[in-house]
Amino acid sequence: MSRLRVYAEDAPEAVLLDTEEGAVIAEALDRIGVRFERWPLRDLAEGEDPLVAYAPEIERLKTEGGYLSVDTVAMRPDHPARAELRTKFLDEHTHGEDEVRFFVEGEGLFTLHAEGRVHAMLCTAGDLIAVPAGMKHWFDMGPAPRFTAIRLFLNPDGWIARFTGDAIASRFPRHEPA
Repeated sequence: MSRLRVYAEDAPEAVLLDTEEGAVIAEALDRIGVRFERWPLRDLAEGEDPLVAYAPEIERLKTEGGYLSVDTVAMRPDHPARAELRTKFLDEHTHGEDEVRFFVEGEGLFTLHAEGRVHAMLCTAGDLIAVPAGMKHWFDMGPAPRFTAIRLFLNPDGWIARFTGDAIASRFPRHEPA
């Protein structure tokens, strides 16, 4: 189940908000410029392309955001480079364009740093999150990652992490799936 926990940036032990309610999550994230939606899940047949199954929603996002490229990414607990890939985005960073993800299945923890607060957003199947360009954040797929996500880009070649050098991410909880 999707879950948002909000902390003061200097107090990782004190939770200011803890909710699984979609409307509350969407409102809290909207205040910092992050889009959050819950889409109805589709039963995908074995091997069915999520880009085809979610084509109407993808086209809506492309029209609204001007996104030019769409792909899927999948990660499994037996992936040989899972530890290296997990570590890649655990430190606070920004991107020069929006980071848009729809979780077809599985989960991942987007942690957003804005306006003196840290918003730890556990995205699960059916969740769309759009982190605006320039927002400080980090992503944790957990030690045994399992997810499939649709990604939208303005320019996938330009989607590069710019690390802030701030150690803040190390002070907040990591993603440890149940």
